[in-house]
Amino acid sequence: MQRLFSMFPNGWPGKGLLILRLVAGIALIRDGVVALTCLPQREPLTLLLISATAGLFLLVGLLTPVAGVIVAGAQLLLSISGPEHIRNNIFLATFGVCIAMFGPGNWSVDALLFGRRRLDLHRR
Repeated sequence: MQRLFSMFPNGWPGKGLLILRLVAGIALIRDGVVALTCLPQREPLTLLLISATAGLFLLVGLLTPVAGVIVAGAQLLLSISGPEHIRNNIFLATFGVCIAMFGPGNWSVDALLFGRRRLDLHRR
């Protein structure tokens, strides 16, 4: 499972990944909520709900690389299906790809579950 994660950086890079995950997750969840509450739809509701669910996973940092790939795919399909919010879709797809490539960072559920462990094999 650790091959799925490239790194768990701490410090400034970890904080940057946290901010990237938070911004992408909040934007995706907002788009999903707006899609559910507004009746006239021009974009496919299914893709927006898939993106919102993946955004929730990004927000907490759970299965981050998988969620990033799902976000990227869904947002690219949304940008192809309708040209209305193409800039936002491309930005969110780029965020998804970047998060999938860089990993979740140190402040995530993935770091707690799958983070690098140090084994001390010396006996005294």
